[in-house]
Amino acid sequence: MLGNLLIIGLVSATFQLQSPMYIFLTHLSLCDIFISTNIGPNTLRVIASRTCYISALSCDTQLYFFGASALTECALLSVMSYDRYLAICNPLHYAAIMSHTLPHSLATTCWLAGFLLAMITKILIFQLDFCGPNIIDHFFCDLAPLLQLSCSDTKSVEIQVSITVMTIIFTQLLFVLGTYICIFFSILQISSTGSRQKVFSTCSSHLMVVSTYYGTIIALYVAPSRGYSLNLNKMLSLLNTIATPLCNPIIYSLRNNEIKIAISKIYFQKNPLKDQRQSGTG
Repeated sequence: MLGNLLIIGLVSATFQLQSPMYIFLTHLSLCDIFISTNIGPNTLRVIASRTCYISALSCDTQLYFFGASALTECALLSVMSYDRYLAICNPLHYAAIMSHTLPHSLATTCWLAGFLLAMITKILIFQLDFCGPNIIDHFFCDLAPLLQLSCSDTKSVEIQVSITVMTIIFTQLLFVLGTYICIFFSILQISSTGSRQKVFSTCSSHLMVVSTYYGTIIALYVAPSRGYSLNLNKMLSLLNTIATPLCNPIIYSLRNNEIKIAISKIYFQKNPLKDQRQSGTG
């Protein structure tokens, strides 16, 4: 939470960070905050008391906002990979393509797509009957354990979710991998060894997080109620709800030199005496 809030505050307050990449990072941080605040409180209550009572409406709402946030984050990761592709592979036309309005339009489209696609699943779940057990074997209201509680046919929900994941998420994953392949070939053409290693390190970290996130989404929701145990479901869900929001601020931003410079400028503005002492010692 602190890392993502720090990124949002820095980008909003620093003029030098008003570039398309940091605009997308702001939306990614906001999406991670939605996931953390949606899943985290109930998870902590489950850990503290071993049980957590939740109403049917709250459970359905939690599932909807988690699905919407997950789909939005997938779309944002795809847009961010396209932004990096333009910056590295087509730098001369980057400013013309990524105009002032395009990053905001792409980010808005990601949010709308995520919430609209999640609404389809929500409508289908509303049509199911729940007349049996009411204990969810999970630390939040995820799709697979919720479908196991239904006493009606859940094939329509399973088919819809599987089609969404295979057509949209899998297509986005292929798009991300394609852009990074082009990026890696462009990096190989960089003459400076130091610059090449620096860009390789950054891109490999990004690609590792992207592949992990997309991979867990596909594993969880291609066949949401069969094919693996709920214990595996919990482990994969931890990567999406806990690990990803924790790692994104570190990998995408806090290791970035421009973010560090912005933090130091704000810090020294609030501590002018220390700035003078550092200048004097220099």
